Amino acid sequence: QVQLVESGGGLVQPGGSLRLSCVVSGTIFSARSMAWYRQAPGKQRELVADITGGGVTNYSDSVKGRFTISRDNAKNTAYLQMNSLKPEDTADYYCNLRKYGTDYWGKGTLVTVSS
Repeated sequence: QVQLVESGGGLVQPGGSLRLSCVVSGTIFSARSMAWYRQAPGKQRELVADITGGGVTNYSDSVKGRFTISRDNAKNTAYLQMNSLKPEDTADYYCNLRKYGTDYWGKGTLVTVSS
C-alpha cells in the first residue's frame, strides 16, 4: 500500500553534488514526517536527516551544513540535496516514512563518492 521510490543516486567526485528524490504513494504524504537514512558497507544504517510535515528539519552531525532535506507536498516527494560530498558519504540511501508506528522504506539508491 505505502510505497516509497528513491532515485538520484550515482557516481560523483568529492566536492560534487547530488539530489535524491523519494516519491511516496499510498498515504497522505503531507501528514507524515519523512527521513533519509544511509548504510555504508559493513556499517549500521544511520539517520541522515528528517523533516516534519510542518517543515522542521533535523540533521546528523556528519552532514550538517552540507545536506538539505526538503519536501514538495504537491508532488508527494521528499528530497535530499547533497553538496560538498565526501568519500565517507558513500552509502545506500533510503527514504523512510512512519505511519501509525510502522516504518516504510524504499529500496534504496546508491551514492558513490570516489576520490
